[in-house]
Amino acid sequence: MSGLSLDAITKTFGDFTAVDNVALNVPNGSFVCLLGPSGCGKTTLLRMVAGLEEPTSGKVILDGEDITPLPTHKRNFGMVFQSLALFPHLSVGDNIAYALRIRGATKEAQKKRVDELLAMIALPGFADRPVTKLSGGQRQRVAIARALSLSPKLFLLDEPLSALDAKLREAMQVELRQLQQRLGITTIVVTHDQREAMTMADLVVVMGKGKILQAAPPIDIYRKPADAFVADFIGSTNLLPVEADSAGGITVLGVAMPGLAMPAGLSKAALSVRPEDIQLTAPGAGALIGTVTFVRDLGGTIETFVETGGTTLVAVATPRERPDVTVGQHVGIAMPEESCVVLKP
Repeated sequence: MSGLSLDAITKTFGDFTAVDNVALNVPNGSFVCLLGPSGCGKTTLLRMVAGLEEPTSGKVILDGEDITPLPTHKRNFGMVFQSLALFPHLSVGDNIAYALRIRGATKEAQKKRVDELLAMIALPGFADRPVTKLSGGQRQRVAIARALSLSPKLFLLDEPLSALDAKLREAMQVELRQLQQRLGITTIVVTHDQREAMTMADLVVVMGKGKILQAAPPIDIYRKPADAFVADFIGSTNLLPVEADSAGGITVLGVAMPGLAMPAGLSKAALSVRPEDIQLTAPGAGALIGTVTFVRDLGGTIETFVETGGTTLVAVATPRERPDVTVGQHVGIAMPEESCVVLKP
């Protein structure tokens, strides 16, 4: 099979299972984000792909070849660590050329490759600058260039943007994705930031407790989550308790939703509805009734918090669609059934 395949990968540390029977196919040229909370196994999985950890069981297969026993330095993978791990006593150019020098490349070949990579990361002329004199974003770019110096088969990054401030981080997300698209290199990024994953990935792999909970394109993860955990972890959502009615349909906080049904085999479920899909109306029949408890104006969006049936919902609107409501006001809550998903709790 062309690309990277993880075949029933498991990693245990004593009695603790960090990665549990993970199977995943990564097509050549794709951008994959391993996403999940701290301790879910995503970094351990990346390290096994890199050869920095040995699987307890399972195989790492690249383009049909089992590379599980292959040492790290023979895999020809580029990796950017969370700490970046740049050499502070070396210049920008020497950092980028380090692997080339170890491989015996001539000084002319090193300089040519360094100049190519500096142009690629928009830092031309920085070869002689000390790394210690760079900004956080510039150091990040140098770490990326160093990892790409040997034209790796696979590009691996472990939370590479976590140390950057919010604005720079978002800019670097776009730059990294555009760079990957230009190079066409298969890339795997570990992150706990769902916005980062949605921005960059062709395939988002959501992990929890060492397992893959869902692997799909970002829009499918967002609109068709596999369960309530995935729905809540990816973006913001409202989760409401679901009850089955006698006709085989469901009710949500006492309101019938005839177009939705309880998933087969479940006695309990949760309804997920995204904040941007909730509409606030005048109180009326057929809709939930709630009380506005808080309104937050974030400039680009307005969030309205509404309490109903002991549950607080959040509705999001643009300034142009701003609801004319005040704290303490009773409102109707409309949830279009086509925007709702009934999930495993």
